[in-house]
Amino acid sequence: MNKSEQLLALARKRQQTVYDGYTSIGDYNDGAYECNFVSPYSISAHNENAKVLVMLQDWCSSDSFGEDVCQETLRYGYTPSVKTNIKLKELLLEHFCLELKDTYSTNLFPFIKPGAMNTRIPAKDMYRAALDFAIPLIDIIKPSIVICLGKETFNALRKACGLKIVNNIQEGIESHFTYKTTEIFCQAHTGMLGQNNRNRHGIHRVTSDWNHMRSYCDGLSQSL
Repeated sequence: MNKSEQLLALARKRQQTVYDGYTSIGDYNDGAYECNFVSPYSISAHNENAKVLVMLQDWCSSDSFGEDVCQETLRYGYTPSVKTNIKLKELLLEHFCLELKDTYSTNLFPFIKPGAMNTRIPAKDMYRAALDFAIPLIDIIKPSIVICLGKETFNALRKACGLKIVNNIQEGIESHFTYKTTEIFCQAHTGMLGQNNRNRHGIHRVTSDWNHMRSYCDGLSQSL
């Protein structure tokens, strides 16, 4: 199978699977948000030959679905006005000269968690999703780098690769690792809380973190 066929097969697996305690994307708004990707986020970012793969944590929670379908979210696979997405696009453009559409972007956990968007997903479920969906997706795309947003996303991939988890975001940023031909990095979540925590006391660590990651990437044999 070519990449498109493999990615569609992985999406079909997600559509036919649901973990205990969670629901599926198609369970809401009469299936309006269902798509042929592991995550709707990829609707706007599905470059199959991307050198940069962005791995967010999860797409939505049950409390976040309203009675009416958000046409912007339906069209783009994400809500453009959400600060997480605004900041991510700014960082990609500033440090890699890439627009979101130039990347392959997805969510590691592809199901809908109960409750609010800040509801925590247990590490065992993140690990399972990394094995079932994230690692296979990386194997298909074969990017030069994966940028994990947040410690939990990074740790799920580390554990899936047989590595020890990190204890905090600083340790994560310092602990990028190689999976086959891909270098996997951790960065602070691009939401306001993640950015503020990383930049506390007025120190702009996020810019430094992304500069360091870009500098490392400049030394990779595969040009970005």
